Amino acid sequence: MKRTQSITFRLTLFFSTASTAVLLVMGALVGSFVQAHFEEMDRAELDGKLQLVRHALTQVNSFAEMKSLPQHLADALVGHPDLSVTVMTSDHQGIFTTTDATFAEHLLRNIASETPVEGHSRLMVWSTGHEIYRGITAGAKTSIPDQPPMVVALAINIEHHQEFMTAFQHNLWLAIAAGIGLTVLLGWVAARRGLEPVRQMAKVTRGVSASHLGDRIPPGSVPRELTDLAKDFNDMLARLEDSFKRLSDFSSDLAHELRTPISNLMTQTQVAISKERSIDEYREVLYSNLEEYERLARMIADMLFLAKADNGLIVPSTESVNLALEVRELFAFYEAVAEEKDIKLVLNGAGIVKGNKLMLRRALSNLLSNAIRHSAKHTEVKIAIEQSTNGEATLIIENEGEVIPPEHLPRLFDRFYRVDPSRQKTSDGAGLGLAITKSIIEAHQGKIRVWSEKGLTRFELSLSGKYGD
Repeated sequence: MKRTQSITFRLTLFFSTASTAVLLVMGALVGSFVQAHFEEMDRAELDGKLQLVRHALTQVNSFAEMKSLPQHLADALVGHPDLSVTVMTSDHQGIFTTTDATFAEHLLRNIASETPVEGHSRLMVWSTGHEIYRGITAGAKTSIPDQPPMVVALAINIEHHQEFMTAFQHNLWLAIAAGIGLTVLLGWVAARRGLEPVRQMAKVTRGVSASHLGDRIPPGSVPRELTDLAKDFNDMLARLEDSFKRLSDFSSDLAHELRTPISNLMTQTQVAISKERSIDEYREVLYSNLEEYERLARMIADMLFLAKADNGLIVPSTESVNLALEVRELFAFYEAVAEEKDIKLVLNGAGIVKGNKLMLRRALSNLLSNAIRHSAKHTEVKIAIEQSTNGEATLIIENEGEVIPPEHLPRLFDRFYRVDPSRQKTSDGAGLGLAITKSIIEAHQGKIRVWSEKGLTRFELSLSGKYGD
């Protein structure tokens, strides 16, 4: 399996590559700028000396004065050992040449074609041995009537410039190489420091276990870019902690719920076999045991149903379900129970949805029996059904009675959860009715909500009329 590179390595490589490219480009630009600067300096010096020579030639008014020109130019050019100057006629007869003047052969050979009367030729570079020169040619007029322009060639030794450039570039590239090495090191340090919050998050993650879910990452301790990640991570831990707590409570409640019927069975069986009994007495014990077995069977069936719901294995078949008709049939079933408490069952509205009739009837039955059980005497249990134009139906079950404290409402649909833990009678069920109801509604892609205030408790179901289309 190919091993992927770490983020620290990737960031260091990216930062170093980018910095290296910038440094190389900057080095090349600096070298070219310095070279251009020396070229401009040489050009300015040659231009200045060219103007000096031209000025001297304009002072020549006769051929007699021409004889004194070399001495005049020699005096004017004293103190410029690196400068070479040649003045000649248009037919290449020398008038003046500085000592040790060195010019390129092709410059002298094409001097006529490369020599403008105004301005000067392009700047040329040549070398003789170990010496390097930069020079120009130009025309220069005298004040002698009908005298063709003279030809002037100027050259300057730039060997010291080249030596400086060689040393400069050597030091420049050494500095760039050192800078590249430094950027690699700094890039690695910056990447390590920048990823420190991620390592802290990994440390918290390694410490997560079923018994240790309380650690959190302070959002203020991470960079802005990781704030959302830290918040989501903390939210995830909070959800895990809540889920583990619910699971622990569920396991405890399940053990408690199973212990009661099993304990009853064991006690009754032990009593039955403690002495000889008649057939009728044994039959009575078996009937009593059968009730406990039925209770266990219902609880196990409910648990299997909820397990399937948790894993998305409930796929209800779809058919048209008349909610008002189902409620009326449930009214008929619970009529006797309601009459015992002098509770009136009231239905208003109608609606048709798509879903599984048996599952929806079970959900409505759980809610209706719960409403009747917790209603005060001589009150009404009201069911209202409304259907919107888009087919969504809303069913509200409302009863008058003791208000459910607000702290219990968020957990009302949890398994085995009871608002009054002391109520453990068989008639109260195992505390799975509302959990099953919620699973059925959510399997139909609906929602269930509950409110309890001012003496009223209201459950609201929202079901889509287009489910299964």
